[in-house]
Amino acid sequence: MKILDVPQSGSLAGQTSSRNRFGQYRRTRANPVNPSSTFQQTARARLATNAAAWRLLTSEQRAAWDVLGGNMTRTDSLGQTYTLTGSQAYASVNGTRLAAGDAIVSTAPALLTPDVVTIGAIVCTNAAHTIAYAVTPLPAGERIFVFASKQRSAGRAYEGDLRLIQVSAAAAASPNDIKAAYLSRFGALVIGQRIFYSVARYSGGFTGVPSAATAIVSA
Repeated sequence: MKILDVPQSGSLAGQTSSRNRFGQYRRTRANPVNPSSTFQQTARARLATNAAAWRLLTSEQRAAWDVLGGNMTRTDSLGQTYTLTGSQAYASVNGTRLAAGDAIVSTAPALLTPDVVTIGAIVCTNAAHTIAYAVTPLPAGERIFVFASKQRSAGRAYEGDLRLIQVSAAAAASPNDIKAAYLSRFGALVIGQRIFYSVARYSGGFTGVPSAATAIVSA
């Protein structure tokens, strides 16, 4: 239920307050689903690995991560911006590095902001499922992170639940073939359904501002 109230987030007495693109809302609190999927277990393992490694850092190393975190901004569910703590910065950078297949780092890197990727043609059929992008090939060491949604009604205009399905090889050339990755995560394509995508460039533990696109499955 949409409401007019001061910005709120969290649960109280069976009610949960939050915010979406239409404004503040309140709903009945629901117990979160825990499917314990392979992807979920992998993400949890990364968090556990980074938490354990953080405890082994020196005071000087943690101080450097604190500085980095102070320069890394995020936006919360209420649309407010905040900066990260050192441990959050460490988990963010090294979690992204692990997702990309890179080794974790103990020394805080310089903050990078990869360029925005330009999405080109999307082929979305059972025979081929590819996303074209520029610049191609990517610079040495850069990768493409591809996020996608489940298949939705063709009339749907917005999707807030996109999952990481693939990270390209370093310096990969366009187009990016995501057929096997999508099939493994969400199953076979259904003609007439809509899929939402988000693509971001990756470098050194950081991803750039993602670019969004959508396509309808065709024959």
